[in-house]
Amino acid sequence: MSTKTNRKTSLGLAFLPILFLVALLGINIAVFDGGASDGPNQLALLFGAALAILLGFRVGFKWKRLQKGMVRSIRSALPAVLILLMIGALTGTWVLSGVVPTMIYYGLQILNPTIFLFAACLVSAIVSVATGSSWSTVATVGVALLAIGQVLGLSNGMIAGAIISGAYFGDKMSPLSDTTNLAPAMAGTDLFTHIRYMAYTTFPTMTLTLIIFLLLGLNSTAVEDNSSIDLMLATLDAKFFIHPVLFLVPAGVVFLIVKKVDALPALFIGTVLGGIFAIIFQPSIIKEVSQITDDYAKASYMALFQSMSSSVSIQTPMKNVTELLGTSGMFGMMNTIWLIMCAMCFGGVMETTGFLNKITAAVVKRAKSTGSLIASTAATCLFFNATASDQYLAIVVPGKMFAETYKERGLAPENLSRTLEDSGTVTSVLIPWNTCGAAQSTVLGVATGEYWMYCFFNWLSPLVTVLFGYLNIRIKRIGQAK
Repeated sequence: MSTKTNRKTSLGLAFLPILFLVALLGINIAVFDGGASDGPNQLALLFGAALAILLGFRVGFKWKRLQKGMVRSIRSALPAVLILLMIGALTGTWVLSGVVPTMIYYGLQILNPTIFLFAACLVSAIVSVATGSSWSTVATVGVALLAIGQVLGLSNGMIAGAIISGAYFGDKMSPLSDTTNLAPAMAGTDLFTHIRYMAYTTFPTMTLTLIIFLLLGLNSTAVEDNSSIDLMLATLDAKFFIHPVLFLVPAGVVFLIVKKVDALPALFIGTVLGGIFAIIFQPSIIKEVSQITDDYAKASYMALFQSMSSSVSIQTPMKNVTELLGTSGMFGMMNTIWLIMCAMCFGGVMETTGFLNKITAAVVKRAKSTGSLIASTAATCLFFNATASDQYLAIVVPGKMFAETYKERGLAPENLSRTLEDSGTVTSVLIPWNTCGAAQSTVLGVATGEYWMYCFFNWLSPLVTVLFGYLNIRIKRIGQAK
């Protein structure tokens, strides 16, 4: 339940914690560079919460009430925390079992030099959905694709745009992605409802993106040179048992999703299936990870628990393949969970004091229609991507700001979660000083200003979601049947 704004609260006072937060985040980016999200940004959220508490005291709130607000906010995020932990475990067993390597293996075979840009975007999307990470996809498969595209004589910006468009499709749609879990947690819906609802805007956008790359690529002169891809295929084939039978594991999870099984049990079953398939089909990997060769039962137990809980590195002759197949299990999710907890503290105080209510009231005052409300949300996400320089905060803060307003307008929370992803997740890489833009431009060696116009998926996504809002397409109301 939202708290009404205290009469002593001015709009300027309500904005102070957010302005203070943005300033701290900017300092963190300047001082810590790429390491800002490894702790400094979490502390910035806590300091922002501390300032909001002091201002809350000023307008008459007591500590116990503010503390209850923070606890209530954290409690609302606990389902997402459990899902994130389970996703860490699932990722570990899916790599160990060969499921992820098999997805990558068959994805790479889609490459065709005559339609390279189309294929590069599609392969990046497949790999990103399999891994749940745009960063890993760009840093591994993306680097190889860039080298091939350069041999074909294509521009670096065009190649990078195709790779990033595909990578962020997976970052947005994969249930293994942290942003895909963060957005519904902020909006108040569940993971699979969020993914199903995102599909309405995401697949048309991706289809349009692929058509554009296909048209661009058909006019280019391609020279066949798949040596890097062939080497990656050979490396995967030598290391893992690669076979379509391994697709039964993700197919089982998809079946559970279709049957509307809740996210946590569905992911748990997927994790267990991955473990069983690892024991059956990947004995050499089990022995390598566990370092036990004389007792397969013990080796299996150790390897499975290690892959679910902590870091696992499967060594290959190719450094980029080794990096792609590295997992961190549940432990790898701790930084994101830390961010969520700190963000919930900040959001809880801002909500309890009524500061969020004051700010959102000012923002939505001119948003009379559903379309203008969604446009305001998208613009706020872009604002935080440009000022806070972090895609997580571009989801967290607008999510907390607008959640109550969407309810008051009778809009189901999946409208908000979809808008957060369509605007917050994918646009982060288009901004040079954002952590995503800085990271991807550095990894690929292509300046943000050189590739952003070719990232068709990334800048079309917010336009499509706003268009759906204004045309009232797939705008679900509270209480409306699925």
